[in-house]
Amino acid sequence: MNQIIKIDPYGFREYDARWLYEKDINKKGIVNLGKGLGTQIIKHTKNKKPRVIVGHDYRSYSEEIKSALKEGLISTGCLIEDIGLSLSPMVYFAQFNLNSDAVAMVTASHNENGWTGVKMGIQKGLTHAPEEMKELKDITLNERFIEGEGSEKKINDFQKIYKEDLMKNNRINKKIKAVVACGNGTAGIFAPDILRGIGCDVIELDCDLDWTFPKYNPNPEDLEMLHAIVKSVKENNADIGFGFDGDGDRVGVIDNEGNEIFSDKIGLLIARNLSDSHKKSKFIVDVKSTGLYSTDKILNKNQCETLYWKTGHSHIKRKVHNEKALAGFEKSGHFFFNQPLGYGYDDGINSAIQVCHLLDNQNKKMSEMIKELPITYQSPTMAPFCKDDEKYNVVDEMVKEFKKLKDQKIKIDNQEIKEIITVNGVRFSFEDGSWGLIRASSNKPSLVVVTESPTSDERKLNIFRFIDKTLMKTGKIGEYDQKI
Repeated sequence: MNQIIKIDPYGFREYDARWLYEKDINKKGIVNLGKGLGTQIIKHTKNKKPRVIVGHDYRSYSEEIKSALKEGLISTGCLIEDIGLSLSPMVYFAQFNLNSDAVAMVTASHNENGWTGVKMGIQKGLTHAPEEMKELKDITLNERFIEGEGSEKKINDFQKIYKEDLMKNNRINKKIKAVVACGNGTAGIFAPDILRGIGCDVIELDCDLDWTFPKYNPNPEDLEMLHAIVKSVKENNADIGFGFDGDGDRVGVIDNEGNEIFSDKIGLLIARNLSDSHKKSKFIVDVKSTGLYSTDKILNKNQCETLYWKTGHSHIKRKVHNEKALAGFEKSGHFFFNQPLGYGYDDGINSAIQVCHLLDNQNKKMSEMIKELPITYQSPTMAPFCKDDEKYNVVDEMVKEFKKLKDQKIKIDNQEIKEIITVNGVRFSFEDGSWGLIRASSNKPSLVVVTESPTSDERKLNIFRFIDKTLMKTGKIGEYDQKI
């Protein structure tokens, strides 16, 4: 009996595709996804035989899924170049190195076992944004497929080429002792070798590949993983701790005292370090990031500009590309470095290398550098429930409301709103650098609320209370996942 095609439409997300295998998608569904992607690639490249780089992460079922995806791609006329077991950034790098037309990486990133997915892109250094995902969903679910005759070839030893590219020109002078944690995910066969290759003294933590993830998911935001890194940093008197996610495009950082450093603060330290030798550079950060970028004395002295942009790795990546920015930083741990530091895409290992350069250039410990930054009081990222079909309307209402408050010079906690950014919801800021953010979550039925103040914890709280009161007036907000 022929297997029916199973493919849950909700698996097509804003920047990639993810499903529970085989609950939400089966093998036939993956074949159709390959047909949809192949059709899309041919349409955009206007090439009937486009070359597509394909790789997979280390999960028990990833090769099986990759085979089905390739079957679909080949049926449309695509010429597959399979680089084998990979990190997402290794697949992105291969598109530059091998000058191919598109990429497809089979990975569920940091998700639990059972999940699978595909990260894909056509233009070099960029991955699908919401418009491309919407188009792919339409082609795939409506089976608007092109037919052709493609082929497949294996590219051997590409891991070595990728490692060598990251090691060249990145040697450091100090012997930095680094804990490298990979949660038994794919980064385990890459990160330790590369960081040793630039001159680090590496202490490996859960770097053996094990697709059962026996201790915790490879996710630098996972508390168990963070606690394990903290313990190892302290026991080994290490200079730094790095935690890599399942497909190697994100990194989490622990300082020499065992403190987690939020990614927006790490980004600011890296930007400061780069600005001395790259004056008048441009940096892109997402709207959830600290307001310190705007007021930083070192960035201002070096005539650097920081633009706040839409949250989401695909959005920041594109903005870095379009603005020809030197680097971009997203609070979730995706960092992007343009030439001469990288190719514009997110690579967790390259991000760790830039942290090593920071430590190499400064005669200070990481904890000392963090303490030199002005203190800010920042809330966690809070997510009040709001229905998917209502959340964007609520945000539109909030944009109008806060613009009105600014125009009418109405004070919030005895301050007038000085600036409003509406690229992704509404971010409103005050004279003292305090700010608040309301945006719609891209993947959950909720809003996103963040507040920060460099002045006091009380001001941070007062801004949140004002946001909460304003949101509650809509009658469309439910429980928060957490509150401050």
